[in-house]
Amino acid sequence: QVQLVESGGGSVQAGGSLRLSCAYSGYIGSRYSMAWFRQVPGKEREGVALRDSFRRTLYAASVQGRFSISQDNAKNTLDLQMNSLQSADTAMYYCAAVLGIAWSLSKNDYKYWGQGTQVTVSS
Repeated sequence: QVQLVESGGGSVQAGGSLRLSCAYSGYIGSRYSMAWFRQVPGKEREGVALRDSFRRTLYAASVQGRFSISQDNAKNTLDLQMNSLQSADTAMYYCAAVLGIAWSLSKNDYKYWGQGTQVTVSS
């Protein structure tokens, strides 16, 4: 089992920055994928960024160049640095993980999920 706990959400004005953190625990193995997703009410959960155990990263087109995903193995955290935030980035943000390599931003490919942290961007 893998446990995920997100933190760092909040309210910010457009153009500002936030840093989300996902603390993970449990057995994750040497081959895994971890990702950030987001969801607004009434819409599908969409993938934002992923990082796998080979340190490869993938971003959704809508956040490319503004968001950066990173991992701190010493602290067991997966972080998402979000810059130049827009009102369209307002959503509940979720951390997700799967054992094995899933080069995918589809929610269906991830097994473990956190409870989410709210990000609100005001214009």
